[in-house]
Order: sequence, then C-alpha cells, then structure tokens
Amino acid sequence: MLKDYDTQVAGGGKPRSGDALFEPVEFVTGDDKAGLLILCDHASSEIPSEYGDLGVGSAALARHISYDIGARSLTLALAEHLNAPALMSRFSRLVIDPNRGEDDPTLIMRISDRVKISGNELIDSAERTRRLDCFYRPYHQAIEDKLAVMTEGDRMPVILSIHSFTHHWRGIDRPWHAGILWDKDPRIAVPLIEGLRAHENLVIGDNEPYKGILKGDTMHRHGTVHGFTHGLVEVRQDLISTPGGVEEWADRLALIMKDIMVRDDVRRKVLFGSHSDI
Repeated sequence: MLKDYDTQVAGGGKPRSGDALFEPVEFVTGDDKAGLLILCDHASSEIPSEYGDLGVGSAALARHISYDIGARSLTLALAEHLNAPALMSRFSRLVIDPNRGEDDPTLIMRISDRVKISGNELIDSAERTRRLDCFYRPYHQAIEDKLAVMTEGDRMPVILSIHSFTHHWRGIDRPWHAGILWDKDPRIAVPLIEGLRAHENLVIGDNEPYKGILKGDTMHRHGTVHGFTHGLVEVRQDLISTPGGVEEWADRLALIMKDIMVRDDVRRKVLFGSHSDI
C-alpha cells in the first residue's frame, strides 16, 4: 500500500499571481551514495494560477496530454523501495515540456492529441523565455545539482526516468504493458527489457511505443552527454492508475534495478554517443 511521502518543493521560486510562489521541482530524499537518481519529467498536471487552465478545461487537464498518469506515484514507490533520491516536475507539460530540448518545436504545444491549447497559441518570445526561466531551467538545474553531489568522490550515478503512456492512441490499442526507451547506452535498457520479458504475461516494448532517441531531451542532456548510465521506463497508464497497480510495478521494477545496481559496468562513465549525433 502506498505511504504518505515526505517530499520537498524547491526550484526557481518565481512569482505568479499575487504573492504566492510556484516552485517547479519536487524532491524526494534518499541515499545519494547508493548511486541511483530517479526522475519524473511529467509528474504533475498543475498549472500556475496566472495561466488559468490554458483554455483546455479541467477534463483535458486530467488526461495524458497534461501529465503522465500514475508516473509520480510509481516514482515515489520506487524511491522508497530503492532508498533512492528522486526529482519530479511540478508543472504540466502543457506549460512547457521538460523532456524536450530548448529548441524543440514541441517544447510548448499548441495542439496535443487533437486538443487546442488556446493559452499557448499566441505566446511571444518573451513569454517563451519566461517559461524556460521559471519552470524548465530550474528543473534541469536541480537535476544537474543533484548529479554533481552524487558524483563526488568519483562515484558515477545511474539515472532512471519514469513515464507512462496511454493505452489507446488515435484509434489504435497499444499492445505493450511497458516499454524501455534508450539510445546507444544498453546498460540499463537491455537488462530491464530482459527482466520484464521474463514475465510471460507481459508484452514489453524495445523503444516502443516511442523511440528513446531525442537530442536535448532529459536522458540525452543528463545521461548521454555525460556518459552516465541511464534508461527510461514507460508503463501503460491504466496499469498504474491505482495503488495496487503502482505497487505491483514498483515491486517488479525494483527487483530488476537492484540486480542492475550491483553490476560494475553501470558505475562507470562511458560516452556511447547518440544516434541523433550528426
């Protein structure tokens, strides 16, 4: 059963409407020396009050276009199982998507899964910069700061990113229960795929339902560029939409990650590069 977690929020501390501050990052404490950092880019559907609902309505904010359903709960459960620190965004990806490069055209979406984001239609360069400074950059700075702490004494951290995906997309049912996304670094991806596929009842995607090759995204920026072992897990959202489902997947993933973390090769810096390199 999921517990109540003691988390902290911090980050840019940029003012929003009135005197309140919106803190873009949620921190979960853990054992830095254990060497694993868990990330959740799309943990929240929250939108700072100054933006209202960005013109999409409350129903849309509860959908996958706004955040990764179940991903925050799974991140919290894994952090507990593995005694690992975690960092999670506190803003909806409709405000700005932290899992994109700063020059990515989908950084601030105007349409998502056929829903028009009217609050994003007419933003100018000043507003784009403001969102970068208030939300996106504090999140990535927090990751950089945590990794710097975790690399003290020549320790090499391992990065695990948690996401979820919708089971139905544009009229097509997705067959996967989960997918592992990766670029050229196989050190987490391959054992995760093999470990999950050992469960006969699970359909596990290898770079499905998305490809793990996106220059400037979180894994590229913090893992690939620095040679840190990293991987991204996508779990189908209906499987982690309840406390029972979250615990089932947390148990399953934690067991595999414990085996991965004792391997010597994951604690070395290796510059594999990226398929996105030109």
